[in-house]
Amino acid sequence: MEISSIKPTDYSYPPASTPSTSDAAQRRELMQATKAVNASKMLGQNELVFMVDRATHRPIIRVEDPDTHEVLLQLPPEYVLRLAQELGAGATQETTPSVDT
Repeated sequence: MEISSIKPTDYSYPPASTPSTSDAAQRRELMQATKAVNASKMLGQNELVFMVDRATHRPIIRVEDPDTHEVLLQLPPEYVLRLAQELGAGATQETTPSVDT
């Protein structure tokens, strides 16, 4: 019995998606606003940090201590991100039809 690759030899991976120009412009504006808030020392010694959760792809806003990187405030909180991840995984499992043998 011979086992071969499932993908054909002429298979090419789909191109990586590039952010649209409006998305890129919004990111630049957000980065500039973050730098302005941090430079103003409005939060004292703390810094404003924007990021995207890798698992849920949701935006996260944090206030961090720049020396210790301790998260003082996070929106949405960690438990909300985990709940969203679990609900997303549960929805995928529920929609997958089971095969009876």
